[in-house]
Amino acid sequence: MSDRILHKGLKAKVMSAEEAAGLIPNGAILGMSGFTGAGYPKAVPIALSKRAIEERMKGKPFKITALTGASTGPELDQAMGLTESVSFRFPYNGDAVMRQKINEGVIEYQDMHLSHAGSLVRYGYYGRPDNKIDFAVIEVTKIKEDGSLVFSSSCGANTAYFDVAEKYILEVNEWQDERMEGMHDILGVTGRHGERTPIPILRADDRVGSPTLKIDVSKVAAVVVTNNPDRNAPFKAPEADHKRIAQHILDFLDGEVKAGRLPKSLTPLQSGVGNIANAVLVGLNEGHFENMMSYTEVIQDGMLDLLDSGKLKIASATAFSVSPEGQERFNKNIDRYRKQIILRPQDVSNHPEVIRRLGCIAMNGFVEADIYGHVNSTHIVGKGIENGIGGSGDFARNSAYTIFMSPSVAKGGKISAIVPFASHIDHTEHEVNGIVTEYGFADLRGKSPKQKAKEVIEKCAHPDWRPILWDYYNRSLKGGSFGKHTPHMLKEAFSFHTRYLETGDMRPKK
Repeated sequence: MSDRILHKGLKAKVMSAEEAAGLIPNGAILGMSGFTGAGYPKAVPIALSKRAIEERMKGKPFKITALTGASTGPELDQAMGLTESVSFRFPYNGDAVMRQKINEGVIEYQDMHLSHAGSLVRYGYYGRPDNKIDFAVIEVTKIKEDGSLVFSSSCGANTAYFDVAEKYILEVNEWQDERMEGMHDILGVTGRHGERTPIPILRADDRVGSPTLKIDVSKVAAVVVTNNPDRNAPFKAPEADHKRIAQHILDFLDGEVKAGRLPKSLTPLQSGVGNIANAVLVGLNEGHFENMMSYTEVIQDGMLDLLDSGKLKIASATAFSVSPEGQERFNKNIDRYRKQIILRPQDVSNHPEVIRRLGCIAMNGFVEADIYGHVNSTHIVGKGIENGIGGSGDFARNSAYTIFMSPSVAKGGKISAIVPFASHIDHTEHEVNGIVTEYGFADLRGKSPKQKAKEVIEKCAHPDWRPILWDYYNRSLKGGSFGKHTPHMLKEAFSFHTRYLETGDMRPKK
């Protein structure tokens, strides 16, 4: 018996993952933990995938609705994608197999702002007719004597699923370090519209909730003991282009400090996930900014570096997603990190009210941006979902500074990240303050669409693509007396994309 299960009554609920999966009927709606490959259930989803195969061999259907916090790991999304045991997925996916099934139309998927997920689930939009879901399947680090839960490496949408689930299945993961107790700050964002109270976070380092979550233990249908690692993917060393992007952002922030618009310690940082975002954090660690704080979604290796150097005082997030080396460092220094890292539910970490109050600096990647400042962060050629909007929309719309970054080209120059018109728009010109590539930082504040176009083409586009973009812009500008505000030629607006679909290359024939 695991010494992580201290509640006497719940010790009697311990069973195998296969037995727990056997409690879940075909068509069930499951709210599962997990955010960016951290803190997701690992044993029960594998057992459900096996069960789907077995049921199919008997000629019986078996599919479930999978609701999570954000992306998970191979034991959940990959396994359930391969076995096609998911009928509907929400609100974010980062797995290649699940993505393929979604783009093939085998699995239905709704991409969603992550701050909205909890409220929508509580209102019953993803539940049964009685507004309930069938099971909350949640990974925890420990069950305390009174039945309260110590979450693991993510909080995600856990509290929302506990609020609306008919029954609970708890995975107690002994791989997760139980010394994380005290790192979480659990505050539920509940209440009907018009009845909610403000979230009392005035600084990124405020702790306003509880380190554990008290649940109704009578709803626990099963407890499964596991010892499985999170999806700890290694980060690549920053590439030359990534370093140049990071330097452009650092130069911009320097300018804002000198202009008196930012304090020397900056305002709280939000950073997306990935190698470019991590390169920016590396650059900040090598720079001169001190006493910084972050209010973000995910803690990466770069933020551990900043905490270790003392440049970052506090990192507030809903999950941490680090490399294997980062995980080893985390476990070694967990007693210090427990005081410096705060993990909150995603409807708090991503809440527009708090983001706006703190004046965050949002830095996220993009798939493509157009010359007028619209950003596509989710779709390839406008129709194939890549991952999802994640929390970038929450922070983009509400931060004091909204910056999107990407290399200027892909596939050896065949694809330009700067296009005449974005084939899918997640972030409009109204909230995008800056677009950055290895060639420069386009500051779009206080500019008309035509002024933005000049800035984006000159500062961000690859030199090989600038003549093509200028040709499109100039011919659009001459195209009649109407439409001079945001010039476009609608017959050619998506010509980059149509050429790519036809030839595998966005470039026009010489």
